[in-house]
Amino acid sequence: MKDRIALLVAALWWGSLTTIGFLVVPMLFAQLGNPTVAGNFAGRLFSAQSWVALVCGLVLLTHFRSKAPERADQSSRVAVAWVLAALLLALLQEYAVAPRILARENLRLWHSLGSAMYLGQWLCAGVLLWRLGRRDA
Repeated sequence: MKDRIALLVAALWWGSLTTIGFLVVPMLFAQLGNPTVAGNFAGRLFSAQSWVALVCGLVLLTHFRSKAPERADQSSRVAVAWVLAALLLALLQEYAVAPRILARENLRLWHSLGSAMYLGQWLCAGVLLWRLGRRDA
């Protein structure tokens, strides 16, 4: 049962990253017509996504930590590494990159870096979801 919950949490994490980053934010820029307004909304969505990532990551870390030592195999340790990598990217994006984008400091550089970090987080969450799904089967 706990493994199913972990799979559901990983799916929520990856799905929310996918929905916000690849559907909602591009639609904001396409439909609002004003890049400044769209950017402000996008920033709020990305900030909310960082909180979703933090909660999902902590739930998953707790799940893997609570496994009995005899069930904590190599696969679990690899999954923890993917969770930690994705969490690190989310936190760096929220607290190191986003403030610089908001301040419009070298916007092209920081926006590109933030986009790359978001993509990296999406890939980490996707790999984690794939591994958890494969393991469950």
